[in-house]
Amino acid sequence: MLKTSDYYYDLPKELIAQDPLEDRSSSRLLHMDRETGELSHEVFSDIGKYLKAGAVLVINNTKVIPARLYGVREGSGGHVEILLLRRLSDVEWECLVKPGKKCRTGARIVFGEGVLTGEITEVLDNGNRHIRFEFDGIFEEVLDQLGEMPLPPYIHNKLEDKTRYNTVYAKHDGSAAAPTAGLHFTEKLMEELQEKGVIIAPVTLHVGLGTFRPVKAENLEEHEMHSEFYVVTEETADIINKAKEEGRRVICVGTTSCRTIESAATEKGHIEAGSNWTQIFIYPGYDFKLMDALITNFHLPESTLVMLVSAFAGREHVLHAYEEAVKEGYRFFSFGDAMMLS
Repeated sequence: MLKTSDYYYDLPKELIAQDPLEDRSSSRLLHMDRETGELSHEVFSDIGKYLKAGAVLVINNTKVIPARLYGVREGSGGHVEILLLRRLSDVEWECLVKPGKKCRTGARIVFGEGVLTGEITEVLDNGNRHIRFEFDGIFEEVLDQLGEMPLPPYIHNKLEDKTRYNTVYAKHDGSAAAPTAGLHFTEKLMEELQEKGVIIAPVTLHVGLGTFRPVKAENLEEHEMHSEFYVVTEETADIINKAKEEGRRVICVGTTSCRTIESAATEKGHIEAGSNWTQIFIYPGYDFKLMDALITNFHLPESTLVMLVSAFAGREHVLHAYEEAVKEGYRFFSFGDAMMLS
């Protein structure tokens, strides 16, 4: 039995990064040879030394929206916090609502002194709500005015600049959490890599809050993954398929890019263009179809992301690398330092 507890490691709280670095690419980079487990300490801006001309860098161009809204219940004035999870139509969203007990079907919530109002149209079995919104103008503009970025629960500092919880190449609105490995790239670094001959292949996977959900089952095979929507364009599929045919490396920026291309892969290692929902759960024993190397952040103990990294590079190697990162004072999680496994 594969046990969840086998992916635990001790992390001092002071190593959980609370703020992004002023220069995105000045993060530290721990490189690991996934065959030998050998480690080397680098600076992220020097990542080009591991990326040869012709290599394909798969990036997730999803954009995190300011999805956290604070309002009051119409009539009682009770405070309500909602988190937009999934868009159902132009005006209706599936949301997480706190406190949920008093927010029943028909309840109305007022945001920004009436700039935005919402009515709960359905209470789902999992406790989430469907909310239909009323507003003047464009919803994204209203959201930009009233919403806050949905930072993960381990970040306690307020984020002054909303753009810092998005990558420089973020394009398509829809995520409730950032594809954090991409936060280390600057526009300058992306240009340098392309000038070197690295080929950029964008995919889109809208990251859900399930990415922070702990694995509660001790038998990790019993864990049910959350569902996330992805898109792979014809152009990106052609770039990746050609690289695999020619023996060039495909490097994923982040576990979200990895989950996207592995979800869209056939058993024979061919990627198919299209859009779909995925619940792929990658843990040790998984046979990777497309990914040759991974750039990622340091993940929560006992999380599905630590399991994914362990599936790629081996549990013992990964946990040893994490121990080394703790010893060397690396910064962990969303605003933390990076790791490359190749």
